[in-house]
Amino acid sequence: MKITKLSKWDFWAYVTVGIIITFMVILAYPTFSLFVSGFKDPSSGLFSLTNFIKFFTKKYYYEGLIHSFLVSISVTLLSVIIGVPIGYFMTAFKIRGKRFLDILITISMLSPPFIGAYSWVLLLGRNGIVTNFFKNTVGIETPTIYGFIGILLVFTFKLFPYIYIYVSGALKSIDVSLSEAAESLGSGHWRTVLNIIMPLILPTILAGALLVFMNSITDFGTPMLIGEGYRVMPVLIYSEFVGEVGGSANFAAAMALIMVVITAVLFMMQKYIVNRKSYVMSSLHPMRPKPITGIKSFMVHAFIYIVVAIAIIPQLTVIYTSFLNTKGQVFQKGFSLRSYITIFDELGLAIKNTYEFGATAIVIIIILSMFIAYLSVRKRSALTGLIDTIAMLPYVLPGSVLGIALLLAFNHEPLILSGTGTIIVMSLIIRRLPYTLRSSSAILYQISPSLEEASISLGYSPAKTFFKITARLMMPGVISGAILSWITAITELSSSVILYTGLTKTMSVAIYTEVIRASYGTAAALSTILTITIVISLLIFLKISGDKEIKI
Repeated sequence: MKITKLSKWDFWAYVTVGIIITFMVILAYPTFSLFVSGFKDPSSGLFSLTNFIKFFTKKYYYEGLIHSFLVSISVTLLSVIIGVPIGYFMTAFKIRGKRFLDILITISMLSPPFIGAYSWVLLLGRNGIVTNFFKNTVGIETPTIYGFIGILLVFTFKLFPYIYIYVSGALKSIDVSLSEAAESLGSGHWRTVLNIIMPLILPTILAGALLVFMNSITDFGTPMLIGEGYRVMPVLIYSEFVGEVGGSANFAAAMALIMVVITAVLFMMQKYIVNRKSYVMSSLHPMRPKPITGIKSFMVHAFIYIVVAIAIIPQLTVIYTSFLNTKGQVFQKGFSLRSYITIFDELGLAIKNTYEFGATAIVIIIILSMFIAYLSVRKRSALTGLIDTIAMLPYVLPGSVLGIALLLAFNHEPLILSGTGTIIVMSLIIRRLPYTLRSSSAILYQISPSLEEASISLGYSPAKTFFKITARLMMPGVISGAILSWITAITELSSSVILYTGLTKTMSVAIYTEVIRASYGTAAALSTILTITIVISLLIFLKISGDKEIKI
């Protein structure tokens, strides 16, 4: 009887146990530490609801939550207003330069939002290029980029691509015969769009909108750089945790728990909409772009070009200003490589850390993703389904919350990791695993199980079959997802800014600290290196995947 039980412990049983232990260490234990700390009274150390009562009874704190919702709701509405028309126009009509526009939109989406915030400071800040131009030549005071309006601007033009990508994908699955039938019965073109097409893709729009909402409510860098007193939750959590005067780790943990509850609810809503409320269509006649002429063509092209131009301005601004002769926040006449010389002399370690930490995290992410994908697709059970769900939860976990959770968990015995590169790599693995996991699962669905069955029947063990056959067939899809994980890992700020030390600073943190110091030249040079890395990674992704666009 004992032999029978032991025989069930095959390779995949050990992998399952290993993944569970890994998640217990890097996710469950930090989350539990956060939970315990949030319910502890800062003065007595006893368990109580003091922290939560303080949050909901003091306007200074709960107003931050109201501000977060106000920003996120406004950004979501604006992103839908911009993203849906662009998605429809780019799919339904022949747009000149569509391929190039797709790349620009994707670059603007994948670039870190804090670079956008910093770029708009360079343009519309108190000493910005545009601000000075209008002040000195026309005598007009431009609107301030700081506060609610600035946050709204940065987030909207950073996040509308999510709506665009979702809508474009949904429109390509609609059978055009539905709209043709409506028009043949007397319905006008735009009436058909509003009454037939939009209701069909509404679940997709809602799913994209929730993704925009989650990204905007959890971002730290943008409101920290240009908020200027407009308090939102991620900034409040960070300030309370690192504050030298009046800061409380327990109270910060309580606020972090509130954010976890909010994002978890949003995540479950998104899953419900995607899984329960989406339409499945047999697209025998998919929508094909039609030519447009006259004033209609001019208006459509103008709208798309203007939006894309505004979205890509941050990247162009940092590249241009990185070559200017700068001294602190003052841009002097002429061009110079001084900023690049400075960053390689003084911030070379940050550049090295970014690539080193990112590469280490990606290797581990690839291994975990392949194993988890195989378990969830080939070894379906309640346990493997739970593992797959848990692995996706960090996708919506705010970075500042994760940083605090890791510090609370690994700042004392039995495992002290605070101040090391290991804890930063750990945070990157947790937050960026979902991208590679989803692409790994998708490619595995396309691989027939009969190949593995044939291999095992010919004498290969399950483990050898996986590494010799399945893993090799999965690799294109895995690498595609890994590149997206890589792009988001090297631009990570929210958790890294809490976890870093002088020896573990990354480029994202260095850019943030340089902007805070008003050292705009070096910040621009670092941002340019990061942007070029993103563009190269994106081109590699498109080459390996064979796709013409990013799919979420």
